Amino acid sequence: MHVESMPRFEGMLFIYESPQPLAFWMRNTLIPLDMIFLNAAGEIRHIHANAIPHDETPIRAPEPGLAVLEINGGMAKALNLAVGDVLRHPGLPQDIAVWPCSDN
Repeated sequence: MHVESMPRFEGMLFIYESPQPLAFWMRNTLIPLDMIFLNAAGEIRHIHANAIPHDETPIRAPEPGLAVLEINGGMAKALNLAVGDVLRHPGLPQDIAVWPCSDN
């Protein structure tokens, strides 16, 4: 990563080909991050707040997932994100998405 800052309302979204056990670490990460683990339907299933920079301890979701959204540490709380909330993105399987991108 080696990123020293990230704009407030930006993040990094990692989408996998199929649901699987997901684990992330903070090696080479200079800023605290919130990690938001999502299932294939786009539902938030786990939030890990304020991951510690440079920590190599694996951060795992309690169940397999399809995607992880990394945002600035503390933003999940500031945005009142919670397990059960939904992310809308065209990279998620639209046929099972709780909130498909084709909906208005």
